[in-house]
Amino acid sequence: MNVPNQLKYAASHEWLSVQNDIGTIGITDHAQQELSDVVYVQLPEVGRKVATKEATAVVESVKAASDIYSPVSGEVVEVNTALENDPALVNSEPYEKGWIFKVKLSQPDETNALMDAANYSKQIGA
Repeated sequence: MNVPNQLKYAASHEWLSVQNDIGTIGITDHAQQELSDVVYVQLPEVGRKVATKEATAVVESVKAASDIYSPVSGEVVEVNTALENDPALVNSEPYEKGWIFKVKLSQPDETNALMDAANYSKQIGA
């Protein structure tokens, strides 16, 4: 199971990468494997204000549809429009081209409540 050390993780299986005050969010390798083949991603609108743990996007797979929760509060500043034509990027490159949305953090300290790679690995039994 791929759990990159440089990322933060939510218990609901989203990952977060922060550069300056912009957080990039996607779902983990574990989550995409549990969902199996992703067939559609409902992206949030740019400019939408989101709160921590708020359902912000939806990923649909051949097995189920799952809400994707924002691990931080802020404003959606960019969405991955490549997923509209190729939602399988969530499966093939969950930590790179499969990112889902970016948020300008309004409360950067919220990242302290997220798990590091070691703790997330324990949660998923990896």
